Amino acid sequence: METKNNIFLMEEPVSRLMGKYAVPCIISLLVGALYNIVDQIFIANASYLGSYGNAANTVVFPLTVIALAIAVMVGDGCCAFVSLSMGKGRMQDAGRNMGNSILLMIIFSLVLCGIYLAFSSQIISMFGGTVNDETFRHSKEYFFWITLGIPFYMFGQAMNPVIRADGSPKFAMASTLAGAVVNIILDPVFIFTFRWGMMGAAVATVIGQVVTAVLAVWYLTHTKTVKCSKGDFKLQWDVVGRTLTLGICSFLSQISLVAAMAAINNMIRQYGALDAVFGQEQYAQIPMAVVGIVMKFFQIVISIVVGMAAGCIPIVGYNMGAGAGKRVKELFTKLLAAEATVGILAFVIVEFFPVFLIGIFGAANESVYYTEFAVRAFRIYLCMVVFACVNKAVFIFLQAMGKAAASTMLSMLREIVFGVGFALLLPNFFGLDGVLYSMPVSDILTFFISVFVIASISFNSDAIKISKEKKE
Repeated sequence: METKNNIFLMEEPVSRLMGKYAVPCIISLLVGALYNIVDQIFIANASYLGSYGNAANTVVFPLTVIALAIAVMVGDGCCAFVSLSMGKGRMQDAGRNMGNSILLMIIFSLVLCGIYLAFSSQIISMFGGTVNDETFRHSKEYFFWITLGIPFYMFGQAMNPVIRADGSPKFAMASTLAGAVVNIILDPVFIFTFRWGMMGAAVATVIGQVVTAVLAVWYLTHTKTVKCSKGDFKLQWDVVGRTLTLGICSFLSQISLVAAMAAINNMIRQYGALDAVFGQEQYAQIPMAVVGIVMKFFQIVISIVVGMAAGCIPIVGYNMGAGAGKRVKELFTKLLAAEATVGILAFVIVEFFPVFLIGIFGAANESVYYTEFAVRAFRIYLCMVVFACVNKAVFIFLQAMGKAAASTMLSMLREIVFGVGFALLLPNFFGLDGVLYSMPVSDILTFFISVFVIASISFNSDAIKISKEKKE
């Protein structure tokens, strides 16, 4: 039933609603991305770390994404569960789910922390950290300190969507921003003033994560809507199962990225060793460092793209439920145009200003091979960034429309079948450049498949109403 609290989702202009909902989401995602990117910028510009430190950062990054995947599975699942419960007026169920999710997150984070500490050398080797001895040493040091902060990182990330579900999106954004600001302030102090190296970069990150986690704990003791009792902190498997089911799409989207990064890192290590230049010990870390930097730039672009699409989810869902097919189609059209615009701007930057981009990441302290490979990597790896942006928008929009199976299928196809498959296949024909070709080839194929899937979906309001009635 429409109420004066949400009927504006059908009445306000679509463009205005997109701005109102997407901007906070974009900011939150960009702030979250800043942690690793800021570390890499400061590491790259420290002459005593340079490309070795950058390569180590690239090795460890997928391991933090694994932690994030688990956190968003619990957090997004809890957010959906709490929202559904509140919509039905079942506040007790909402409190029970929040309590179970908090406890579940603590257990998961401590277990993952223990695994990382116990098998650090083996895990680093799996993600390409053995490219040379210096990179392995930096990776071990960085990974150890980052691992100590895993429980705080996972808790803060998981509670962010829970806080939003409680009706405080601004506090959720502010808590993440506070941690990122602390990291930005401490990074140069620890890396340049104290010269703590990789430990300094990691400790600055962990302190920022602790700040975010502490703010989340404070909020959970002052919630606006959902209240937890002591009994809610006892695991109930039906509640846990429902939470994880609702959050599994978020988990898969993150964990599939880890598989692709693991494949890419290992192919870089393997085929870099066969390269005339990068097969030399003193240059062996450069390809891994550079590809990590290219991925960080892409992460910024994708944060904007995903933020725009995810911000539209409530608008899509409400209008789908109301049978307003024309508004859903209008929203989809405008979203695709906006995402394509972001992709075009990113394309212009990587194709015309790659030297400037790599300069931010310490090119002045490196050999000429560092800049040459970076220019090639930016121009090849992201040459189809427009398609990549549109693809992400399609995945999320399909999920918002209730087409979770289609969304998950496309996401898995892009990241696992194409992302991992081409990263493993193309280097056999093109050597080290084959790793770079894997990204544009994957995005082109995914784009055409996405067009086919979208063309088969009706935006007709009658079809939507019938679908809704079947669900009921």
